[in-house]
Amino acid sequence: MKKTEAFQEIEQAMKKAKDRRMYERYQALYLHFQGTQTEQIAHTLNRSVKTVKGYIKAYETGGLEGLQMNHSPGAPVRLTTEQQEQLKRTIVEFVPHEVGFTARHNWTLEIIADWIKREFGPTYSLRGISKMMHRQGLSYTKPTYTLAAADPDKQKTFVQTTFPGLKKES
Repeated sequence: MKKTEAFQEIEQAMKKAKDRRMYERYQALYLHFQGTQTEQIAHTLNRSVKTVKGYIKAYETGGLEGLQMNHSPGAPVRLTTEQQEQLKRTIVEFVPHEVGFTARHNWTLEIIADWIKREFGPTYSLRGISKMMHRQGLSYTKPTYTLAAADPDKQKTFVQTTFPGLKKES
């Protein structure tokens, strides 16, 4: 493809682009075909020179299709299947204070991350822990609090008598 045809193809793609990241890739090529140095393009787009060169190479080898973003698989899993199962069993069968944490009743993402680091070594971000819990079929729910000094007899009366009556009224 001639340079002028490629320039026109990129120009048209820029006009049609709806995704900001794709527009940026087209813009890098647009500037490249105008003769702008790779370092200047990188500075203008606030990207590394390596990234800009990657855009150019992707276009040269695959055309506009070569610039399309593929789904990133993410970082490789750092826990073995057995370790993941052990983690799930621990969360389901124990509360944090039973495995050495000060929290009495509720697993949090922070506590899970600390437990993984302590037991297996790898560190995870809270987002990474959240995704792992989702893959494990576990979901986060806000803890409900109980009053430590509450009268058990009054609570029993409320649950058995008062609350059912309130439910019927609503």
